[in-house]
Amino acid sequence: MADVKIQTMDRGPIIVRGDVELVDAEGNSFATKKQFALCRCGLSNNKPFCDGNHSGNFEDCARAEKVL
Repeated sequence: MADVKIQTMDRGPIIVRGDVELVDAEGNSFATKKQFALCRCGLSNNKPFCDGNHSGNFEDCARAEKVL
């Protein structure tokens, strides 16, 4: 399987990079590219994808716990 990277962006979407299949609750596949952004704020008019409507309205900055 190809490398996949999923990254949360400060005050923004989840960026998915790599060869992945995104499916809905019924198992239907969404058309995706090698990189796409998923909405985290709920304001997108193109869910589950981010359309930038969060701009200025979403303040989450998720951080992973550092492991020593």
